[in-house]
Order: sequence, then C-alpha cells, then structure tokens
Amino acid sequence: MDPKLVENARQTLEAERARIRLELSEEVEHPRVAHGAQTAAATEVSESQRGQQLRERERQHLVQIESALRRVDAGTFGLCQTCGKPIAPERLEALPWAQDCIDCHAKSRH
Repeated sequence: MDPKLVENARQTLEAERARIRLELSEEVEHPRVAHGAQTAAATEVSESQRGQQLRERERQHLVQIESALRRVDAGTFGLCQTCGKPIAPERLEALPWAQDCIDCHAKSRH
C-alpha cells in the first residue's frame, strides 16, 4: 500500500472523526410549540425523529471511521475485510473508511 495514500487516508479519517464527534456533542435545540397546534406539533415530532435518525447514522459512520483508523495502525488498511485482497486505491481515496473491495461490497448488497 502506498504510504502517501495511507497517510492521506489517516488525515481524512481523523478530520472526519473530529467533525462527527463535534456534531454529536452539540445539543440539539427543538423549538417549543404551543399546545393545540397539531400540525406544528406533528412537524416538531417529525423533525425530532429525523434528527435522531441523522445522529444514529453519524454514530454508525463514526464506528466505520474508528475501525479504519485501527486498520491503519495495524497495517491492514486497504485490505478487504471479506476476501483479503487489496481495495482499489480510487475507492480508498473516495471512501477511506471502506472495509471491503467493490466486488465484496456489491455481493453483500444482494
């Protein structure tokens, strides 16, 4: 694996990890709606649920990032976690947290 690619990936992963940690640590403020305004209350609930879903997606992404950083530290970054073959550098540049090669990723989606 190209050391420059690994170092660039580490920097990208660390920056993304910091961004997500910051987002997850920020308190989400929800506007309060007067009782009796059913449409406004339903909108607030919907927005709250959407926010929870986004935070959960960010938590899952953070797990992927931390796993990728462990692979960098272990010297296994860039190897498919399924088949063990190298992951294409272009895929790693686009998605440094990718854990599978494109073939194994495609198979897991079926």
